[in-house]
Amino acid sequence: MTAVIGSETQSTDRYYTRVSDRPALIERTEPAVWGDHASAGMLGAQELAAHERDGFVTVPQLLTPDEVAGYAAELDRLATDPAVRADDRTIVEKTSQEVRSIFEVHRISDAIGRLVADERVAGRARQILGSDVYVHQSRINYKPGFGGGGFYWHSDFETWHAEDGMPVPRAVSISISLTENYAHNGCLMIIPGSHKTFVSCVGETPDEHYRESLKEQEIGTPDQDSLTALANRHGIAMLTGPAGSATLFDSNCMHGSNSNITPYPRSNIFIVFNSVENSIVEPYYAPSRRPEYIAAREFTPVPR
Repeated sequence: MTAVIGSETQSTDRYYTRVSDRPALIERTEPAVWGDHASAGMLGAQELAAHERDGFVTVPQLLTPDEVAGYAAELDRLATDPAVRADDRTIVEKTSQEVRSIFEVHRISDAIGRLVADERVAGRARQILGSDVYVHQSRINYKPGFGGGGFYWHSDFETWHAEDGMPVPRAVSISISLTENYAHNGCLMIIPGSHKTFVSCVGETPDEHYRESLKEQEIGTPDQDSLTALANRHGIAMLTGPAGSATLFDSNCMHGSNSNITPYPRSNIFIVFNSVENSIVEPYYAPSRRPEYIAAREFTPVPR
């Protein structure tokens, strides 16, 4: 059975993980919305309340159809560029060897670099986090038809805390879809409300763990009892919608996606904004830092 830890912890670090032989559910103390719910911005009061309650909020039409077409062409260009494919920042599928992800893409692509600073994107992150923000991580994810691999259930904050040294869950991710998200082509699944509970995982972090975890993560994944408890408590939301839609979600949301065995590809631009007041330090539970293209250590705020 999963150990439930409330106000007391087994460690001086509230969000301890990968150090015990049994998992734990640790209730979070920080808010999900750090800014003023009544402040003016791209997100209204009801959307901010939904983000606080569920850990995520959807934006149905973040990009126009013309913008979607332009960014989709950019993703195709990057995936077929031999220099990009040979770059360490490019991750390929374990079986098909097709491109799975390209990291630090806002530095590789000028078009995506401009999108990061767009007020529709960075402005919403600032509103949620209540401060200036910097890019902790950016990437594009490809999930081609007939074989795009899934992502097992996980909390990003568990990894970012353990392996990157992110102090608390004061980061927000935005996933911008460039293809239709169906229930059957590997759409994002989130357990609403799971951001309020940190799942401490079992298993020590191997050195250079990122080399395997970016293809298929095993260390840092939650146990089945914890997942069952969260799903029974909150349910599971399948985030479907048209190309151009986006989802902003808290760093501690439990989320994942199935593999794509349909003919319909799924691809997205994924940007992680961290508060400049939550800049990363040394890893809490890993023997060494991950590369800076995975966990940025340049904390310059995204320009307004």
